[in-house]
Amino acid sequence: MTETLSHIALRRLNGADASEWYTPLPGVRVETDKDGALVIHAPRVCADILHTNDLVEMNDVGQFRILGRKDNTVNSGGVKIQLETVEKVLREHIHIPFVLTAVPDERLGERLVMLTEGILPEGWQEICRRALPPYHAPREAFPVDHLPQTGTGKPDRMAARRMALAAGHISLCD
Repeated sequence: MTETLSHIALRRLNGADASEWYTPLPGVRVETDKDGALVIHAPRVCADILHTNDLVEMNDVGQFRILGRKDNTVNSGGVKIQLETVEKVLREHIHIPFVLTAVPDERLGERLVMLTEGILPEGWQEICRRALPPYHAPREAFPVDHLPQTGTGKPDRMAARRMALAAGHISLCD
């Protein structure tokens, strides 16, 4: 949703000063709501206060970095897992295309699973456990021919969930 109000912050994309942190432009104020989502006050661009679905982290100098989308958060056994954050960490260790999603779990509510294009390396679950915080590792992986993508090339999260459900033969009614 942040894309609907553009030009509110800048960040360095490359070079020695490259950063994940956005610096709001003069006259723009940002904060987070109770869920950690970005709230934008940019009166020169928009009279309304914009409440986004982008989860962010704020630093002590007023900058923010985007962690992911609020609707891409999995609640597994009471642990909130941000799919994009986990994927970013795992991409440093797993070098085949993959996407994370969740499927229903009787005990946990939801469990994190991975769809992959190709064969995962031997010991992938141990790699995940070492690289990620406790309870953030995918519990299963399902190989697929092609990972679902939106028209803009982003992961199609709804289609990935349907594929994971089918691959694991799980019904939403289970």
